[in-house]
Amino acid sequence: MNCYTNWVTHVVFPVHEWLKKHTTVAVRKDMEKTQWLAASDLKKRQLENLKSFLKEVEQRVPYYRNLFKTLNFDPNNLNSLKELSHLPLTDKSIIRQHSDELKAFDATGLSRFNTGGSSGEPLVFYIGKNRVSHDVAAKWRATRWWGVDIGDPEIVVWGSPIELGKQDRIKLIRDKLLRTHLLPAFEMSEAKLDEFVQHIQALKPKMLFGYPSALAHIARHAQKHNKKLNDLGIKVAFVTSERLYDHQREMIETTFGCPVANGYGGRDAGFIAHQCPAGGMHITAEDIIVEIIDKQGQVLPVGEEGEIVITHLATADFPFIRYRTGDIAKLSNDLCVCGRGLPLLKDIQGRTTDFVVAKDGTVLHGLALIYVLRDLPGIGGFKIIQTSLDETRIQIARDQGYDPACEEAIQQTFKKRLGSDVAIHIDYVDHIEKEKSGKFRYVVSHVELKE
Repeated sequence: MNCYTNWVTHVVFPVHEWLKKHTTVAVRKDMEKTQWLAASDLKKRQLENLKSFLKEVEQRVPYYRNLFKTLNFDPNNLNSLKELSHLPLTDKSIIRQHSDELKAFDATGLSRFNTGGSSGEPLVFYIGKNRVSHDVAAKWRATRWWGVDIGDPEIVVWGSPIELGKQDRIKLIRDKLLRTHLLPAFEMSEAKLDEFVQHIQALKPKMLFGYPSALAHIARHAQKHNKKLNDLGIKVAFVTSERLYDHQREMIETTFGCPVANGYGGRDAGFIAHQCPAGGMHITAEDIIVEIIDKQGQVLPVGEEGEIVITHLATADFPFIRYRTGDIAKLSNDLCVCGRGLPLLKDIQGRTTDFVVAKDGTVLHGLALIYVLRDLPGIGGFKIIQTSLDETRIQIARDQGYDPACEEAIQQTFKKRLGSDVAIHIDYVDHIEKEKSGKFRYVVSHVELKE
């Protein structure tokens, strides 16, 4: 660690978090101790934290106070993690219906978030400072596994309006101090890709962070144009938000000359698991309890594949308890050779985001269209299907509060991004159909990307 990174890690970022009233530094230091606990000791700690969390939720959150009373559920009587299954599952529809009741009555400083969800079902939820501290700490810990730290030069290839829409003066100063450089992943035209490659060559970052599809696309472009990126000293490429495919990993590792560290989680579910250098996908067990369920909602034994359900123990301000992610994986009894006692998640089949192609050939990340729909009221679900360069169809499942006037805004924005003469058709449906695999895809493009 050089002097500047050391200064950022031990002075700048801790002060930044202190000013925001976050306990990130203390949480990360504790996590770096608990990760080496034996698996049995971690489970004991989980049970203690779960009981404390549920007792706090019972006292502070109207929805769960009433639910516990109805079920005659007493957190004090919890004797094992398996008894968590006595509580019902939670999903996006429940959170949407009971949003106000799910807020702790005394919660202050909650931040409003929304996500399209990988099923294309918009969700509004709230995050308190404690959860932010724990999520950032978990990501920070995993970053340090790879020999890089906050303050090392980083390039972020991202597309969320949260990251791209608040480029105010304070954030610009913060990013400059932290040496974080943002490349917007929405547009990936040939000209933009040339700029991205030049930027990476000039900065010589120690780490990359972004969508696997976006980093692989940049890598493919660099290879196509014989741009050398594997001699820049990049130590690791962190990827998240989409399923990482083997061909993407190979493309990124070969082009950038560094390993790929896969991360799994979401803005709603939290930082669930991250890959260590030994290859294990370690669950953030200090904060998150993972259950795997079958199609009937019954908990499956370790080693059997099913839907991932999470309980986030740092969400007492707005609880996520037995929250269905819709993603598929299985738990493992194996211990990682790295020596950490953190449990492992295997064979994660997360959802994917396709690229779309504008009429002029510009490649756009699917999120460029998703965010248009996600932020509109009254949309219960959606799916975007690009049938050709000349036509895109949008399936919308309407909820109460949907305004037909939204059609004009959708048409204008989609045409602005895809081309003014592209036909945009809106089809209203009762529900969004799954793929044959049983998974949802909320952007599907039938236009082939040119290599």
